[in-house]
Amino acid sequence: MKPNIEATEFGSIIVEGVTFEKDVIIRLDGDVRKRKKKLSKKVYGTSHKISLAEAKNVYEKGAEKLIIGSGQQGMVNLSKKAGEYFKKKECDVELMPTPEAIMKWNEAEGKVIGLFHITC
Repeated sequence: MKPNIEATEFGSIIVEGVTFEKDVIIRLDGDVRKRKKKLSKKVYGTSHKISLAEAKNVYEKGAEKLIIGSGQQGMVNLSKKAGEYFKKKECDVELMPTPEAIMKWNEAEGKVIGLFHITC
């Protein structure tokens, strides 16, 4: 079951009536988890560039699409290695500012996972 994302503003996102004040990942089964951004910070010194290690943590076998909310002003991007990893897994990536990404998420069909950055 893909949960509905109701809203986002700087520092929060509301998923199925629950407010999260951390970046989140949404799994294929609808489970909402805290993003492990330390995996990228360790490599790049920032969580604004998604590392290969984080990509491996985000990816879920069977996922056909990953929707990334890149922050309120769109500051997050994929590292080259992370992009290549998702391509190898045949998982299309759509990256856009978080307010746009939640609209895309709510309209998406199929085997979709999500990563949503809630600041910058």
